[in-house]
Amino acid sequence: MSRRVLTTAAGLHALLGSGRPPAVLDVRWALGDPHGRDHYADGHLPGAVYVDLDTELAAPPSPRAGRHPLPGLDTLQAAVRRWGVRADQPVVVYDDLGNTAAARAWWLLRYAGLTDVTLLDGALGAWRAAGLPLETGIPAAPAPGDVVLRAGALPVTDADGAAGLAADGLLLDARAGERYRGEVEPVDPRAGHIPGAVSAPTGENLAADGTFLPAAALRERFGKAGAGAATRIGVYCGSGVTAAHQIAALEIAGFEAAVLFPGSWSAWSADPDRPAATGPLPSGSPTAVGGSS
Repeated sequence: MSRRVLTTAAGLHALLGSGRPPAVLDVRWALGDPHGRDHYADGHLPGAVYVDLDTELAAPPSPRAGRHPLPGLDTLQAAVRRWGVRADQPVVVYDDLGNTAAARAWWLLRYAGLTDVTLLDGALGAWRAAGLPLETGIPAAPAPGDVVLRAGALPVTDADGAAGLAADGLLLDARAGERYRGEVEPVDPRAGHIPGAVSAPTGENLAADGTFLPAAALRERFGKAGAGAATRIGVYCGSGVTAAHQIAALEIAGFEAAVLFPGSWSAWSADPDRPAATGPLPSGSPTAVGGSS
């Protein structure tokens, strides 16, 4: 049976006033916007701790590992303790972008062995819509936590494994459709997608209000992509961030243990020996498959 993935704004508000309040993490981040901490200071959930995605949820970038490699376990554990997370304490994470950034923290903490980690469904927008209070400014650092992390609770793969999933399982590309098709590439070395990968943009996991679609709707969405028949499902995106959102959506839909390719397209496209496909189909256009594009 699937573990709970989501917490509602009303449910979180009640928990914050309980005898066992969760740790609340604010992962305010967007591609091309380096001002997450400023946005956090302008208004965040009561008691929430700001988490920097680029420096705390990722190792330094490299062509081989991509733009957001997984951080080392010791580095991550030091960060989680710095956020004040205690052993056996529930954790709720959110952002202001439909949880497309916060899902990276959700996935990493689950990967590192924490079991009670949820996303605030609807993110900051749901909290605001409910008329719940916000705090401003940068608060004092919380008392250090004491969690002990153990990597490997969720599956990961490398570029070879991603290629295998595209050939023998189901590999979902969570980027926007125009990037999958190779029409634009604003960040990474080459345009296109991993040959055999199926387009499934992350934004289509969400309703208009930024909450996740109901489980039945997500099952239908991923079923049309081939998830129902696949024995193994993998996900990648640009740099392994929004792919975590896809894994959360898959779990809500009942497809557990989807595999993350952390390097994602940023690592794949930096390797000139890896083929790139373009166009709307998984195999791409025959003339567009090759070592460059």
